Amino acid sequence: MAKKSRRKPGDNVALEMTPMIDVVFQLLIFFIVTLKQEDIMANLEALRPAPDSSSSAEENEDPLQILIGKEGLSFNGALVNEAQLEKSLANIYKRNKDAMILIKSSGDAPHMYLVSALDVCSKVGITKISIFSL
Repeated sequence: MAKKSRRKPGDNVALEMTPMIDVVFQLLIFFIVTLKQEDIMANLEALRPAPDSSSSAEENEDPLQILIGKEGLSFNGALVNEAQLEKSLANIYKRNKDAMILIKSSGDAPHMYLVSALDVCSKVGITKISIFSL
């Protein structure tokens, strides 16, 4: 029969902190990795300032959209190649130097289409670009 050790009332009990810290960091990493950004943004209620009434109508334009799918690049609802896209964006950029471009790419689109759209924007000189995944 195994002999049980009994503590004396005056003995100090040592509490190991290293395993607890390891568990806390593992849980922290787990929650950071599994957290979805859209979950936070969907429930975020933010008060937005009213639009400036003195701003011109050109500033309030909706951003231009380039859609990227399996079939290629689409600008203003029509399939275009790189040369057509460059020509269209160059005309728009000449009129509005603050043009904003939204690039929306589907998950099944080849990566080369996204790279070519970014290259065209860079050639034209457009720097205000947002990329979204569909």
